[in-house]
Amino acid sequence: MSNASTLTHLLHHERPALLRLVQRILGADGGAEDVIQSIWFKARGVDDTPLIENPRAYLYRLATNLATDYGRERTRRARLLAENYLWGPDEVISTEEQVMAQDELRRVLDAAGHLPEPTRTIFRLHRLHGLTQAEVARRQGISVTTVENHMRVALQRLAWARQGR
Repeated sequence: MSNASTLTHLLHHERPALLRLVQRILGADGGAEDVIQSIWFKARGVDDTPLIENPRAYLYRLATNLATDYGRERTRRARLLAENYLWGPDEVISTEEQVMAQDELRRVLDAAGHLPEPTRTIFRLHRLHGLTQAEVARRQGISVTTVENHMRVALQRLAWARQGR
């Protein structure tokens, strides 16, 4: 049986326990069902090399990591909204500014989507999921210096895209 099949079969049987685990990590604010769905998508995408020796432990570690990432992202978004980082409560931007901002955002998102691997993953983990560079290094099995180098490349490319280069 393939890793993906084993994990999805196990997820079906372990779903109630995994749901309780994710709910403990996230608290009462919800989101546990979203994390369970993310686990399913990740499990379906696991390749067969190498064969996972302990699928149950792998599934629980995946659930813990995804729930932690989800919680960090939720906290980050709440902080952004609470502190009005984007716009002040009375600030209104013109249609022209909106179009320019949307164009700039499109260029940056396009550039981010075209970052080479593992630069894209490292950037996503550090900047979007809020992991420290040391945590990213541990998770990816690389040095902090390597993470710093990938971040430098990513930020440079996104800055160029933002400027329209």
